[in-house]
Amino acid sequence: MKYSKQPLDYSEILDLLESRGLIIRDRNKAIECLKVVSYFRLDNYFHPMESDKVQHIFKPGSTFDNAMDLYRFDCDLRELIFTAIQAVEIALRSKMIHHISLQYGAFWFTDVSLFRDANIHHKCMEQIRQELKRTREEFIIEHSAKYSEPEFPPVWKTLEVTSFGTLSKLSCNFADNKIKKRIAREFNLPQHLVLESWIKSAVVLRNYLAHHSRVWNRKFPIKPQMTTPLRGNWVIPPVGNYDKLYSQLCYLQYLLNVIRPCNNFSFRLKVLLTEHLNVDTSAMGFPGNWLDEPLWR
Repeated sequence: MKYSKQPLDYSEILDLLESRGLIIRDRNKAIECLKVVSYFRLDNYFHPMESDKVQHIFKPGSTFDNAMDLYRFDCDLRELIFTAIQAVEIALRSKMIHHISLQYGAFWFTDVSLFRDANIHHKCMEQIRQELKRTREEFIIEHSAKYSEPEFPPVWKTLEVTSFGTLSKLSCNFADNKIKKRIAREFNLPQHLVLESWIKSAVVLRNYLAHHSRVWNRKFPIKPQMTTPLRGNWVIPPVGNYDKLYSQLCYLQYLLNVIRPCNNFSFRLKVLLTEHLNVDTSAMGFPGNWLDEPLWR
């Protein structure tokens, strides 16, 4: 079928939404919103209010203001999550640099014999080369001006400019499980497979954040490991759909409790939810008794 839809002006978009049953109390305010948030992006926040997902007919009482409130909630939620992932990413870099370098030297990341899959390692090295070329960090520029060998700066410089995705692949592909378990224990985890599961999930989640994509009710392609008993305050499985955001928030809170024991992630999340009471937490995978879980008390 050939695509035939044509662009609409702001007033025409509002006319279309009203014809489908959406209540728009202030058209001028709605137009100002559309000027800074495109209709197609905002459309994701209309869907929960639709009774007919094919014809896009709205449920009685659905309002434009509700969609904007949901959009703002998602924006604030992404900012909160990004701060948490940033802390986890930096901590993982630090622990990998410290533990693996003491055992295998300053350039361990270049040694293919230390990794399980040579093809994955090759792709990581190509990505690192590109990241080193792009970076404008002074410590990399100064290093390159002073040293000609070896090809790469030492790991404590190089890993500081590699992406979270590349860092995750290096970590998961690394062959020495004893060191990986040592790193996992520093995150208060019993074994490295749980940490790898969480880091892979966090990389995907961060990619959505980087593209300003909706996260509040999204289904994620990678499910974090949630059923392994943990030493710290955790949740009692099962917690519902592991492909929903709630699982992501759980492992982030757990890791933050180790990295930053006095973090306010839980407090800020609870405040955010109380400020947006129209948000359906069940669509995010929250169980009804989530506040009773040891992790969130």
